[in-house]
Amino acid sequence: MRRPKKYEAGEATQYISRRAAIRKLQLSLNDFRRLCILKGVYPREPKHRRRAQKGSSEIKILYHTKDIRFLLHESIVWTLRDYKIFAKKSSRDRAIKDFRNLKRRMELFPEIKLDHIVKERYPTFIDALKDLDDCLTLLFLFSTFPSLHLIPREQSNLCRRLTIEFLHYVIASKSLRKVFISIKGYYFQAEIKGQKVTWIVPHYYPFKPQSRQEVDFKVMSIFVEFYTILLGFTNFRLFHGLNLAYPPQFPSTLLQDSADTFKDESSFVSDRIAALNFELLRTDKVQEDEEEPDIDMELLEQDGDSKRIIKMKQEAQEISRLRTLFKGLKFFINREVPREPLVILIRSFGGKVSWDASVFAGATFAENDETITHQIVDRPSLSTQYISRDYIQPQWLFDCVNQRQLLPTNDYFLGESLPPHLSPFVDSKRDSYIPPEEKALHDPSLIETHEQSEEESEEEDAAEKEEEVDQELLDAQLQLAYQQETAEYKKYGGPDGVNEDEEDLSEEDDDEEDVEEEDDDEDVDEATKRKLQEKEKMSVQSGKVHKVNKRQVHKAEVDEHRLQARMVKPRHRNLFRKLIREKQTKEKEEWLLRKKRRNIDADTKEAKKTAKREARKLAAEAAARAAKMVK
Repeated sequence: MRRPKKYEAGEATQYISRRAAIRKLQLSLNDFRRLCILKGVYPREPKHRRRAQKGSSEIKILYHTKDIRFLLHESIVWTLRDYKIFAKKSSRDRAIKDFRNLKRRMELFPEIKLDHIVKERYPTFIDALKDLDDCLTLLFLFSTFPSLHLIPREQSNLCRRLTIEFLHYVIASKSLRKVFISIKGYYFQAEIKGQKVTWIVPHYYPFKPQSRQEVDFKVMSIFVEFYTILLGFTNFRLFHGLNLAYPPQFPSTLLQDSADTFKDESSFVSDRIAALNFELLRTDKVQEDEEEPDIDMELLEQDGDSKRIIKMKQEAQEISRLRTLFKGLKFFINREVPREPLVILIRSFGGKVSWDASVFAGATFAENDETITHQIVDRPSLSTQYISRDYIQPQWLFDCVNQRQLLPTNDYFLGESLPPHLSPFVDSKRDSYIPPEEKALHDPSLIETHEQSEEESEEEDAAEKEEEVDQELLDAQLQLAYQQETAEYKKYGGPDGVNEDEEDLSEEDDDEEDVEEEDDDEDVDEATKRKLQEKEKMSVQSGKVHKVNKRQVHKAEVDEHRLQARMVKPRHRNLFRKLIREKQTKEKEEWLLRKKRRNIDADTKEAKKTAKREARKLAAEAAARAAKMVK
């Protein structure tokens, strides 16, 4: 029997370096990277790097050997090799100026087909939906790009069309659940076939070219090449699930790739938004309101009244109300407000939306329409206003969706300081810092305490003002009372109207009574004493404040931590230190957030006080001027 040599079995045979994989596949580095991205093969980190690298100590990029063997049988490898052959032959034809043969070769240009790879990587439709987050985020980003060297206009147009189709499905199915505004963009979360899909729509800014060192657009375009095929398959399946015609037919004036659209980026974006405000054609005559709910309530009632079933019923009722949150409402968006996220929100929950037709295309009704219920404005004031509608800021829509109810509009009027915009993507029962506004959402009793604290601060300010005004009057009253008391004392010989001689006689009588009581107490039995003692124990006494010594508590915690550290086994000490480090980091972050909130509240309170003082000064000055004018 032959003895196995070193690195012939085990971890050394499970991994292969990138250089060896390129040599085995006979591809260039760019082709190998493209193949790995399309097939979903990524570098791996071995448990023992030195064993996996056959004794070498340098850092190498390693792959699983079975993945590279899997790539050997891929048909795309032959297409990539055909690219090399095509490049060599076409360059030879150009060199000898054989343009007839070059034209024939250009017609036979090899094309990569990725349909089979999508089916391999996602065997079921649910698997494709689970991996849709990164796909949508990247395609929404590329749909806003202009024509670049590595990003042709056809690719960005395809991304734009696919994302609009997906948004139309979200609007038609009313599957949007959560929204949030951040620095990165607008976060959206939809529930599709029981799967939560989250993506980001970037803010609209003029494009700024980036250097190749910061962003590798070539690698990103390879991902886009695969994701466009994936989203095309997904949209086809989703549209047919709702009996919608696919591909959707838009008006002839929208999404037309003309030279004017390519030159003007604002019209490019305007067409995309106008396409969202258009109803799609259906293959049947069923209306949206007649669609069946996702959960059968009759089946849930038969299963009993367990906590899980009750929770499912409540969730189903909330979602049914959320799907028609803006039904019957008409919104008009001013020109300064970003329209794309608001159009998605309003139409996803049953509302109607329009804008100024003279500025943007796709408007459905004018501003002077009397049936408009809300006008979304992002400026401090308006010259002309209608009494029949509410003028609100855009955050009202996002907060209504996250709280699943129509909120009062008085906090979102023009010029009002907006309430904090809370993220719905965080866990409400987390151990870290939770803002008081978020606590108040889950516990309504905290709203009253928060309002009471504000009222108390206002009462304190009013009390301080009254004290400053009435201080002289109080001093005068105290002085008068003191004078009256001294006069009575001199007249009657004491504060209670009793002379000194009478006081001496009363003291002697009290001493005699005390001696008699002491004699009586000696005659009392021991049983009576016990009863009296028991009664004294049972009596209610005033509580005493127990002061906690923070130093002793901290010292006890430190001692307990040291005991825990000593009890940990040596092999688990690194893990224990890591857990303690994470705990300390969380505590520090929570402390910093609390400190930041305290500073913000203090600054806000001080600003309110300063504003009130200035208002009082102005009022006093105005009163003085009015008095002078009267004189």
